[in-house]
Amino acid sequence: MSRIGYKTVNVPAGVEVKRDGDQVTVKGPKGSLTRTFSDIITMKISDGAVDFDRPDNNNKTRALHGTQRANLNNMVEGVVNGFAKTLKLVGVGYRVQAKGKTLVLSVGYSNPVEMAIPEDLEVKVPDNTTINISGISKQEVGDFAAEVRAVRSPEPYKGKGIRYENEYVRIREGKTGK
Repeated sequence: MSRIGYKTVNVPAGVEVKRDGDQVTVKGPKGSLTRTFSDIITMKISDGAVDFDRPDNNNKTRALHGTQRANLNNMVEGVVNGFAKTLKLVGVGYRVQAKGKTLVLSVGYSNPVEMAIPEDLEVKVPDNTTINISGISKQEVGDFAAEVRAVRSPEPYKGKGIRYENEYVRIREGKTGK
């Protein structure tokens, strides 16, 4: 059984955690995040630490306990350090461009795929086959990276497509001729 919910979330200096009903706001040097938390789990905010406790041991409460603790920890880490993901384009002629608040992907379709970049994310294109996505919300960074990857996910025969940096794609053997 996981006991992650009982670990204390350390709040560094310069970060402020406030709870107003079911809304929890974390403000830090990189920005502010707000999230809705369940009132089933009790949250004790003291100076420099946040603790979570559950009233009973049923499955839903146990699941919420660890999840809420992890969400708050990610919020604190996001406003202090931020989160980042890097995507690589693998394939002949595959390239990417950032035009203002639009990401233009040329990945083997008849027309380029244009994606709007969310407001609170920063997307950089250091070269024409690399995309760096960064922001303070772990969920939004991961969701946008998954949307970009889904445009042309890696295929198992040649390995072409958009993949995360250091993602291993297992190459399968193709058909054998006579």
